Amino acid sequence: MKQLPNILTLCNLFCGALAIICILHAPEYRAEINGADYTIISPEPVYWASALVVIAGIFDFFDGMIARLLKVSGPMGKELDSLADVVTFGVVPGMILYRLLRSAYFQQPDVFDVSVINLAPALLVPCFAAYRLAKFNIDTRQSENFIGVPTPAVALLVASFPLIVLFNPFNLAHWFQNIWVLYIIIALLCYLMVAEIPMISLKFKSKSLTANWPRFLLILLTIISIPLLQFAAVPFIFICYVILSVAVPPKIEAV
Repeated sequence: MKQLPNILTLCNLFCGALAIICILHAPEYRAEINGADYTIISPEPVYWASALVVIAGIFDFFDGMIARLLKVSGPMGKELDSLADVVTFGVVPGMILYRLLRSAYFQQPDVFDVSVINLAPALLVPCFAAYRLAKFNIDTRQSENFIGVPTPAVALLVASFPLIVLFNPFNLAHWFQNIWVLYIIIALLCYLMVAEIPMISLKFKSKSLTANWPRFLLILLTIISIPLLQFAAVPFIFICYVILSVAVPPKIEAV
């Protein structure tokens, strides 16, 4: 039983590794562009990677909860959790953004002049995620709430983009096929992960409505928005989360 939280953490890592395989193993097909044949990589497996990020997020949520219930929390579990998170919630969203950028550039007239330098900004996401996780491990102020947006929130946001492109709720797909929109999103996510901004966590230390009303409001907005906005609910909830945290900053104390 003492190893159960670690097993759940490894399930998180397994999902992250499988998501990477899904992104890398996109099927190829031939297409004619300007009278010439080219090999095009289909983006469909990225949707499976998005689903795996969500499953990994569930494992990540329960490993800490079970560790606290079993009273087996320790440095081993903390380090293992960060190592798993840097893959699942750092590398995977970086690769998804890389794939989206690549797809967006395919719609440009000068697509064949695009180099890896144009796509490399997507890889800043795993770099900033790794920095944020390392900082979290040594920052005694983040025991109850967060400073900077946590990596799972960033990963779930990015994982929603391919699904928005696929199902196109409210005709939003074209926004995630615009290179400049993607560059702005990458810059904002990198900043928010390491910014000294107190962020709300969903850890309920008491049942007091007064003390927890931002958390309850966020949960209520989530429940309402999912059936109304479909996959577009994820960016909406993320924006609400940031706005609520800035408007009603949680108390941050060192332990």
